[in-house]
Amino acid sequence: MSGLDGRLTQRGYLLSEIQNLVDECVHCGFCLPTCPTYVLWGEEMDSPRGRIHLLKELLEQPESDLNVMIGNVAEHFDRCLGCMACLTSCPSGVSYDRLIEEARTRIEDSGYRGFSENLVRELIFRTVPYPRRMRAVLAAMSVGRHFPVPRLLKPLVSLSPPWREISRVPSRTVAHGEARGQVGLLLGCVQRVVFGGVNGATVRVLSAEGFHVLAPRQGCCGALSVHAGRLEEGRARARSLIDAFSSYDLDAIVVNAAGCGSNMKEYGHLLRDDPDYAEKAERFSECVRDVSEYLTAVPSRLELSPLPLRVALQDSCHLLHAQGIRGELRSMLSRIPKIQLVEPREQELCCGSAGIYNIVQPEAAAELGRRKAARILETDPAAYLSANPGCLVQVSASLRAEGAALPALHPLEVMDASLQGFTVNQFLAASRS
Repeated sequence: MSGLDGRLTQRGYLLSEIQNLVDECVHCGFCLPTCPTYVLWGEEMDSPRGRIHLLKELLEQPESDLNVMIGNVAEHFDRCLGCMACLTSCPSGVSYDRLIEEARTRIEDSGYRGFSENLVRELIFRTVPYPRRMRAVLAAMSVGRHFPVPRLLKPLVSLSPPWREISRVPSRTVAHGEARGQVGLLLGCVQRVVFGGVNGATVRVLSAEGFHVLAPRQGCCGALSVHAGRLEEGRARARSLIDAFSSYDLDAIVVNAAGCGSNMKEYGHLLRDDPDYAEKAERFSECVRDVSEYLTAVPSRLELSPLPLRVALQDSCHLLHAQGIRGELRSMLSRIPKIQLVEPREQELCCGSAGIYNIVQPEAAAELGRRKAARILETDPAAYLSANPGCLVQVSASLRAEGAALPALHPLEVMDASLQGFTVNQFLAASRS
């Protein structure tokens, strides 16, 4: 028995399950050209198949050598963005998402990290999931652009965006016209603080389509925690969110943040060994829909005005790769008369946001951000769109660094502008405020 066997079993995993997932990889290399870190550096150990090989070695280590092995391989797992482009490109259907989650959880549990790394991570997880705290920190960080700040805080300063006025969403919004359903809305953490208007736009569009919209008091969905290997913290947040929606009769739980949606669709797996929540988590996950996924599944009632705007759409990794949603987003936007949708090159490559990646791996994230910004600027757009707040933060920071501060918009904001009959100038002025 390896040193990990007992620990894995205690956490609800079996070593044999993980080994079976590892063995699914045939090392064909189809993942290599879609992996951002392999594209940047060309290092085998910074590719999905390389990391799977490292995890295999980690699983086979005796207890006495475990900490040494973790010290040798942690950097390569930390460099992974968790963008899941490899899921899309893998012909064998390897569950790399499960494997990287396992590796990161082992690293977090090992106590490998030093004081400064742990401090940064604790600051992130004691701030970002709490909107009031995050609002205060971001305000301080924006001031830091004009004054010297400690090196530890520089990534936060560079990413701190100017945010638009927060749009507070009522706990219940009634459908326009004859109601055809009732949905819950995830408000999100970054979304409600930095891009608060997105939730208001989402509610107006859903209501105009004939849906009652409920937005109960709720906390973080746990996506950042799960993706960073803080599994128990992520599970606790998942249980809390399930409870927040449990007393309502809903046709769906609609999400406008791709990273949150991909995590919420996995609650059934995340809580599968919890006797009190396994069944509830499975039902909850089955109800989760991205807003573009939900809106394109029904005949539209919207009376949309022309919006002759050239926009570059950046696919969010957790929408494109983790949820397999691409055509729905374009189909929804194509309902807007006269909109011009342009496609930047290298859609399959991550922009470098990836949860907390752009804070804990700032150099690699900046390089990917510059690359994504260049691809967007090639299309000469008036604005750029992404369905994930992390991508909007990351790419807008990269565009500012290039001296091209384009409006950073969620697709639902564009839908809402057309719904309300805004002119292009009115819309762009509002999006910059």
